[in-house]
Amino acid sequence: MSTNLPAFFDDGERIVVAVSGGVDSMALLSALHAQAPAHGWRLTVAHFNHQLRGKAGDADERLVRRAAKTLKLPFVVGSRNVRAEARRRGWSVEMAARHLRHKFLARTARKVGAKKIALAHHADDQVESFFLRLLRGAGGEGLAGMKPLSPSPADKRILVTRPLLAVPKDELLTFAAAHKIEFSEDATNASLEMARNRIRHKLLPLLRADFQPALNTAILRVMDIVGAESEAVGALAATWLKKQDIAWDKLPLAVQRRVIQAQLFDLGVSADFDLVERLRNQPNEPFAVAPGRYIVRDSSGSVCRQARQTARFLTAQKSILLRPPMGSATFAGLIIAWEIADAPGAEFSAALNTEQFDADKVGESVVLRHWRPGDRFQPIGAASARKLQDIFTDLKTPKAERRRRVVAATAAGEIFWAQGVRMAERFKLRARTGRRLVWRWKAA
Repeated sequence: MSTNLPAFFDDGERIVVAVSGGVDSMALLSALHAQAPAHGWRLTVAHFNHQLRGKAGDADERLVRRAAKTLKLPFVVGSRNVRAEARRRGWSVEMAARHLRHKFLARTARKVGAKKIALAHHADDQVESFFLRLLRGAGGEGLAGMKPLSPSPADKRILVTRPLLAVPKDELLTFAAAHKIEFSEDATNASLEMARNRIRHKLLPLLRADFQPALNTAILRVMDIVGAESEAVGALAATWLKKQDIAWDKLPLAVQRRVIQAQLFDLGVSADFDLVERLRNQPNEPFAVAPGRYIVRDSSGSVCRQARQTARFLTAQKSILLRPPMGSATFAGLIIAWEIADAPGAEFSAALNTEQFDADKVGESVVLRHWRPGDRFQPIGAASARKLQDIFTDLKTPKAERRRRVVAATAAGEIFWAQGVRMAERFKLRARTGRRLVWRWKAA
């Protein structure tokens, strides 16, 4: 095993070493202890019992305690019921375990006056994490993987170091065997219940056997490339947030996403992809992120909290008479022109913003208005009418835009045309149609 441990630590500093009892952390502890005298490092061994494995977990705790005693190092142990915490918070067991473990390690570091925590993540962990995050749809930051040095998730004043991040697992096993290091094998690592284990035992062996024998090398290279590009986008986003010297709509897509993401983090809001995209695509539209909590992005790119707003529906309407042969009307920023002809003509028109209806079914009096709650509409080809709201949702029409959309209804109140939606099934042209209504619209 070759790693330059002094590059991670200053001479004479205190280091908390997280030791689970597995080969990775036991090898890290051995390597740090061997080099500590030359650099004046003062090590503290920290072990967290997740209470997930019963007697096996207690045996790991005893193993680490013995190792610390043999090496004459201070030993600190923590313990929490991870499953109970996961249920309480609605998290996965893995997420709850990580949260509690980091809290314990940060608390231990503060207690002993250490500014760094050493973790034993290795190259194989990086590759597994890459595929785990890839399958979850992570972005560039996630796919870049763990960094050798990063702030503790539980306390930004404390740094987490990963000295073994470039070392493959087989080198750690060789090192442990050569130095007769005792370690435990976690039986749960063989269980296929957890996604990480399925990746480790099923996906990666398949990829190595059938696609890329040097999988670790290839994936670590990809992670390095993605990580560097992600950092560049992050730097551009940070600069824009300080200066805002470029118009929002002129920013590259990746920078827009990162700008929104950064602002959500500052507001304490989870920046999942769907929320980022909704904010990016729908300015001035509030989105609920928790009961009573709304987030909105203005047209300049700034994201902020907003008090709940009740959606207001526009009540304006206009009645018009479709007197032949033609006419026009202006309503809500649209110019609508119509023409009534005797010949049936083609059912569909190739012209932009033009539809043709059965004029006799529409009638001579119609109402132009905006979409209202409860409106129903049967698009051509559909088996039955649906709520217009559901149709807008399927078409991904922004909520604010829906309230501005114009519809046309017959004197009886039946909608035959809705702006941005296919024509109505009941009003389409048929072989027996006597007169056709040519309906055109454009912005005023």
